[in-house]
Amino acid sequence: MPWFKNLIKISTTILNQPSSKSITPFASPPLTQFFLQFTKDYSTNIGSKHAGMEPTKTDQKPRIVVLGSGWAGCRLMKDIDTNIYDVVCVSPRNHMVFTPLLASTCVGTLEFRSVTEHIGRIQPAISREPSSYFFLANCTGIDFDKHMVQCQTVTEGVETLEPWNFNISYDKLVIASGAQALTFGIKGVKEHATFLREVYHAQEIRRKLLLNLMLSDVPGVTEEEKRRLLHCVVVGGGPTGVEFSGELSDFILRDVHQRYSHVKDYIRVTLIEANEILSSFDDRLRVYATKQLTKSGVRLVRGLVQDVQPEKIILSDGTDVPYGLLVWSTGVGPSPFVNSLDIPKAKGRIGIDEWLRVPSVQDVFSIGDCSGFLESTGKQVLPALAQVAEQQGKYLASMINRMGKEGGGHANSANKMNLGNPFIYKHLGSMATIGRYKALVDLRESKEAKGVSIAGFTSLLVWRSAYLTRVVSWRNRFYVLINWLTTLIFGRDISRI
Repeated sequence: MPWFKNLIKISTTILNQPSSKSITPFASPPLTQFFLQFTKDYSTNIGSKHAGMEPTKTDQKPRIVVLGSGWAGCRLMKDIDTNIYDVVCVSPRNHMVFTPLLASTCVGTLEFRSVTEHIGRIQPAISREPSSYFFLANCTGIDFDKHMVQCQTVTEGVETLEPWNFNISYDKLVIASGAQALTFGIKGVKEHATFLREVYHAQEIRRKLLLNLMLSDVPGVTEEEKRRLLHCVVVGGGPTGVEFSGELSDFILRDVHQRYSHVKDYIRVTLIEANEILSSFDDRLRVYATKQLTKSGVRLVRGLVQDVQPEKIILSDGTDVPYGLLVWSTGVGPSPFVNSLDIPKAKGRIGIDEWLRVPSVQDVFSIGDCSGFLESTGKQVLPALAQVAEQQGKYLASMINRMGKEGGGHANSANKMNLGNPFIYKHLGSMATIGRYKALVDLRESKEAKGVSIAGFTSLLVWRSAYLTRVVSWRNRFYVLINWLTTLIFGRDISRI
C-alpha cells in the first residue's frame, strides 16, 4: 500500500538521524527543510522574495508546470513521461470535470462523483513522485524572463488561513487555464444567474430547484409567486443550454408529476436564445430539436437579455420574464488572468503558433479554451470544445516528451530543435441530448460540409456510448452506467438539498 510504504520511509528517515538537542522526535532536518521551502517568509513576504520552488539543476529532471486542470491540461498530464519530467499542476480545483455530462447531475440523472476525476488518478506521479506536486492555487502572474510563475493559494471560506504567495520556477510552462462564462457585460448576471461549468454550479442548480419545489407548496404562497418560483429560465441555445433544458423537461414529465403533484401544473421551462438554437448543427437537426423541445414543454423565446434582476429578467423589447431559477449558458470568453498577460492575443485568447507555442517567449505553450492561433499562422481560432482541448493536450504531450528525450527538456535548451509536424485539428462531430430519450449526432466536419446527421433514440445510444468511453477511469464509467440504468428503472434521485 502506497501510504504504508511512505510511512515506513518517513519513519526510517527520522530514526536514522543523529541525536541532537535541537531535533525533536516529530521532525527531522530533511522534512523541516522541505516544509520551510514552502512556508518561509509567508508572514513577512510583503516587499520581499516569496518562498517557492527553485530552478532545476542540470543533473535533475526538468520541471513542467501546468496551469489548469481542465480537458487540455489533464490530457497533457496523463501522457507526460514522468521518467523525463517532474510535473507540477497549479489549479483552483483538484479534479477534472467531465463537462458534457454536467447537465445530467443537476436533476439527479447522474451523481456528482460520476463526472469528476482526481488529478492524482489522472497522473499518479503527482501523488507518488518526490518532486511532482499539485497545488490548490491560482496563478497571479508570470515572469517569462525568469521562467517563473507567481501563485496564490485558494483559501475560500469564513474561517480559513490567509492566502499564501509562492513562486514556481519552470523549464516548460503549459497554460491551460480555460475560459470564463461570457456575460456580455449585462448588469446583474454574475449576481443573480447560475452558470453551468463546475460541479458546485450543478450543486447550486439542484439545490435551488428542489428548494423552490418545496417553497411553492407552502400554504399562503400566492399563485403568481408559485408560478415565479417554478419558472426555470435558461439563457443560451447552445449544446449546454439545450441539454440542460432537455434534462429539466424530462425531470418535470417523469418525476415532478409523480412526486410533486400539488405543483406539477405550475413548473415550466423557458429557453431564451438571441438567434437559432444549436446554430452549429445541421438545419434538419435544429428543426427536429425545436419540435422535440416544444413537445416536451420547453418554451422557446428568441430575444436579447438587457437586464437581470433578483426575480426577473428584462428583454430588449421590454418584456419582463419572472424566474425562480436562472441558468446562464451563452458561451465563454477570456479570463482576467489571460487578459493580464502581456503577450500577443488572438481574439482575446493567448496567441499561439502551429506547434501550440507562445512565440514571443521561450518554453511557454498554451492549449485549450484560453488559446487561439495567431493571424500570422493563417489558421482560424478553434472553437471552445472539449475535443479541441483533448487533441491539443495529446499532441503537446507527445511533442514535449520527444523534446525531453532529445535533451531539450531544461529551460532554453530547445531553441533550435526540430518540433516535427504542426498541430492539425480533426473535427469528430457534434452531439447533444434533447430529452425524452432522444439526441442529435452531427458527424460533418463543418457546417457547410456533407456528412452523416442523425437524430432520435439511435442517436442517444451513440451519444451515451461515445461519452461513456471518454470518461477517464473505469470506476467513473461504472458509476455513469449504473446511474443511467437506475434512472431508467427507478427515476431520478433528487431527494436531498
